[in-house]
Amino acid sequence: MNRNLKLVSISLFMWGIGEGMFLLFQPIYLLQLGADPIAIGVILGGMGFMTTISQIPSGYLSDRFGPRPLMWISWILGMISAWLMALAGTLNLFIIALLLYGLTGSVLAPMNAYITSMRGNWSAERSLTFTSAAFHLGAVIGPTIGGYFGQQFDLQILYYIAATLFFVSTCLILLIEKPKVELHHEFGQRKNILKNYAFMRIAFFGFIGLFFMVFTQNFTSVYLIDFKSINLQQIGYLGTIGSIGNVVFALTLGHLSSKTGFLLSFPFTLLFPILLLTGKNFIWYGLAYFSFGGYRLARSMLLAYSREFIHSRETGLAYGIIETANGLAIILAPPLCGIVYNQNPQNIFWVSAIGLALVGIINFIHLSKLKRKDPNWL
Repeated sequence: MNRNLKLVSISLFMWGIGEGMFLLFQPIYLLQLGADPIAIGVILGGMGFMTTISQIPSGYLSDRFGPRPLMWISWILGMISAWLMALAGTLNLFIIALLLYGLTGSVLAPMNAYITSMRGNWSAERSLTFTSAAFHLGAVIGPTIGGYFGQQFDLQILYYIAATLFFVSTCLILLIEKPKVELHHEFGQRKNILKNYAFMRIAFFGFIGLFFMVFTQNFTSVYLIDFKSINLQQIGYLGTIGSIGNVVFALTLGHLSSKTGFLLSFPFTLLFPILLLTGKNFIWYGLAYFSFGGYRLARSMLLAYSREFIHSRETGLAYGIIETANGLAIILAPPLCGIVYNQNPQNIFWVSAIGLALVGIINFIHLSKLKRKDPNWL
């Protein structure tokens, strides 16, 4: 691994600790600030909206000007947003800061393009899953720390600690070098990526799959506290277990082909709603969170798989489209889940389980029919 990937990985590790401290407790903190379940869904959906609208523009700008400046902007914006969330004393101010934090998701396409271009002898799958594992290794620590401080003090203090960690992470990312330009062999004219049937099909089926994977996420912690007598410290432990699952899946399955890894993510994430529906104690809930590591595997493998169908000069834009698909899932899932939760909390897990089973089968059937890109496109 070269110096730049090391810096990115360490920076992501620090960010993972900070974000892991508060992300799992976000719905609970919003409840404390006065939001109801439907409002929470809309707020978190709004955060996802901010992330989504920035993906394609940032991917396009990454291809045009290089990914490094966009990474720097996103890191700095994320640090500032975290300080604003920490200092916000009312729901309205917190929402503004949270929406700004959502814009930091614009880093995903440029960052993944940077990682891909600086991977050296590693495969795209390996480089993307390793850096993802670095982030989630940090997220292993974050929820436990967050649960402890949230239980002993209050949830607001978590944002102060996270903002400090984001400052360190930002200092590290400012040290990365400009990426090398990949070589291209073009024998013939490349097609408009939006007219690339195979790629757009992958983005569409990826969106549906990711939607059902994340459907329950924003209300699971609320459900466990309200109906399963789980406290904040235990929620933190579950977040840590989930992050361990992310790391284990990324490191053990990162060597697989991208299509195989993506398809394997469905049975793993399907275990999440099933175990939460049938489980009776903390051990079962822990297994559920561990199995949700399949979601992060799905995101990394979907990016790597999509790259097999596009021209390498369109990597940033392609990654932006894929992350937009994920962002749309994050936008739509919270408010729809909030509506279902208001009617019957357990039904959110049934919706997720049935959806994942059906979409997993559809992906298996249709992805096997797709043809890869021109072999002259590196």
